[in-house]
Amino acid sequence: MTPGDNPANDLVPVGTPIDLDNCAREPIHIPGSIQPRGVLAVVREPEFEVRQVSANVDELLGRPIGTVLGHHLSALMGADQAARVQTAASMMGDLHKRNPVECSIEVHGERREFDAILHREAGGILLVELEIAYGERPYSFPNTYQAVRSSVAELNQAVTLAELYDTTALAVRELTGFDRVMVYRYDEEYNGEVVAEAKRDDLNSFLGLHYPSTDIPAQARALYEKSWLRLISDVDYTPAALVPAVDPAVGAPQDLTHATLRSVSPIHIEYLQNMGVHASMSISLLRHGRLWGLIACHHYAGPHLPPFGTRVAAEFLGSTLSLRLVDQFEDDQLHKRLDAQAMLAKLTAATMDHGKPLTSVLLGAPDLLDLVPADGVVVDIGGERQVRGTVPSPDEVTAVVSWARSTGEGIARTDSLTRTLPDVGIDAETAAGALVLNLPDGQYAAWFRREVLRSVDWGGDPHNKAIAVTEGDQVRLSPRKSFDRWQETVRERCESWTLTETESADALRRHLVESLYLRARGALRVAEMVQRSLIPDSLPVLREWRLSAHYEPAAGERVGGDWYDAFELPDGRLIVVVGDVAGHGVTVAGTMAQLRNALRAQLFAGASPGDAVKQLNDFAVYMLPGAFATVLVTRVDVGSGVVEAASAGHLMPFQTTSAPTAVQAPIRLSPPIGVSRAKHTQSSFVIQPGQGLVLYSDGLVERRGQVIDDGIDRLADVLGGAGDVPASAIWTAMSAGHTDDDVTIVTLHRARPA
Repeated sequence: MTPGDNPANDLVPVGTPIDLDNCAREPIHIPGSIQPRGVLAVVREPEFEVRQVSANVDELLGRPIGTVLGHHLSALMGADQAARVQTAASMMGDLHKRNPVECSIEVHGERREFDAILHREAGGILLVELEIAYGERPYSFPNTYQAVRSSVAELNQAVTLAELYDTTALAVRELTGFDRVMVYRYDEEYNGEVVAEAKRDDLNSFLGLHYPSTDIPAQARALYEKSWLRLISDVDYTPAALVPAVDPAVGAPQDLTHATLRSVSPIHIEYLQNMGVHASMSISLLRHGRLWGLIACHHYAGPHLPPFGTRVAAEFLGSTLSLRLVDQFEDDQLHKRLDAQAMLAKLTAATMDHGKPLTSVLLGAPDLLDLVPADGVVVDIGGERQVRGTVPSPDEVTAVVSWARSTGEGIARTDSLTRTLPDVGIDAETAAGALVLNLPDGQYAAWFRREVLRSVDWGGDPHNKAIAVTEGDQVRLSPRKSFDRWQETVRERCESWTLTETESADALRRHLVESLYLRARGALRVAEMVQRSLIPDSLPVLREWRLSAHYEPAAGERVGGDWYDAFELPDGRLIVVVGDVAGHGVTVAGTMAQLRNALRAQLFAGASPGDAVKQLNDFAVYMLPGAFATVLVTRVDVGSGVVEAASAGHLMPFQTTSAPTAVQAPIRLSPPIGVSRAKHTQSSFVIQPGQGLVLYSDGLVERRGQVIDDGIDRLADVLGGAGDVPASAIWTAMSAGHTDDDVTIVTLHRARPA
């Protein structure tokens, strides 16, 4: 169960026999019984009718149950004392601050002093607990503060966490008289460690021992957050049941979370007995309302019952320690954050220089290892991958990054890669833990830490959480009995990623995402400028021929690789070109510019479409490795209508006639640009008067989730019998309102003689 789970969602039914198999689901807030050092009455307001009472009421107060149940509170404690409780309960404010109400109750003909402890529950329920009074009276806050004033002063003077722990343990022991007082701190997984101890000289030390999270189940930790002090004055007590077992008005067991007499789990009692403890008290240490640790008190000499005032004073010390712990912790965190923020500021300032690749910036001076200490870091941004320090193999890094991305979080971290990715087999001496920044488009930065061997001293074997105990013919589970120091060497784990480190990494990630966006916007503007500079300002104007063109950018402001060209040669022939470089962005725009200019130069120098495409392919293979494009080149004799054409992987243009469906021009297809040793061919055909040619890029006919052939067929229908249709009209007829890719359309139409 994780710390954030609600333990009440998975509790076993009341009355279920409890053992180690189900103790983590025991409904300990409704035990149905109390510790018999006092009497508990469940009183319904405003009538102050006793609805339930503990079975020891006759033994402790001399009142038979029948004379109390269903009667006014005065039947339990006398009219004058009941009036004192009613008056206290009727006053505004928190009842906890008014406890105890000091009462004098007649028991078997003698007046005895009692402390009445009140707590109000939902539904008009008042819990009234009567404990025999011990210690100095009257109880008052000044008396409480006087008892702990010197200890509070020492706490305020402490400058380290260790001093705070030690001062508190000693003060609580001197105040309460327990044989052993420990300050017990939790880690993130709720394993506990004894960080301070004050004890009898003859007792063996528990200082430095660790205890597994299962020693205190989740629902018990939840109670510690609500009720800050819990006392078991005699672990060998016999519980006093509530009578009746359920409140007849609601038909459910009474919630005793805030009852000081609340009975505890039989498993916990057995756990304490196995430790030789006869009395126990715990005080919760909270940080921002969450359980941070405990002050745990043990007594071995026999039962031990500190007076109510002493317990309140000890609780006051615990509250003071909680406040000081938060102050000290947050002060330590502040200094770490300030150092981290200074380093983060230097890194983020360096990333603002858009002239330098982000990868180089992040591994410059300072670098990512200065922000988050580690043994190595890998950065993969903008297609550039760099490594600093010791990291796993590329395949192992890929596996870690894939896991990090699968978490769906901005940052992902693990202290144990062997546990997180058991099938990858990463050597812990190279990398035992990782912290990964997930960035857009599969980019990332990943820190790696080696294994740090450390020894942990446990209070007994933490892996032996149950021991088979024979009881008659049955075998049951019992709490572990050995609490001897048991040393474990922790392997295949790195030093934990601290809160400050993860906060710094998360802040860096947010800045990098913004920087990548700004750089992408800048690159987009450059690509747009390049692309627009390649679009002809005007098209040739010819007798008896008409040219039109339309360009539509891709949705999402992505700059694609489409281009078109149209110009007259010195001999009067017309060149019309449509091309498409695979991809998007500034790199594609640069490639497109080089291909367009190289092709234009070859054609202007007199190369035929077939030769020009072959030369363009050779240029791309040797000068632009990795580039991939398609292109359709036509050279038209405007007098005869003869068209010479070559297609390097490009979609065939449509030849428009008076037929109801346009047909593709008779051009043989050759391999795309960028294919080594490809052979390119040239075709020829004639455009008769009244006919035309429509060249286009694949963005016109491709739609996500559709077959491209369907788009080509649809275009054939649109162009059927269209005659001299301008390129913009074709786009309007084919558009679905948006496109996933950029679209280029060029039309050429030969007019009929006048």
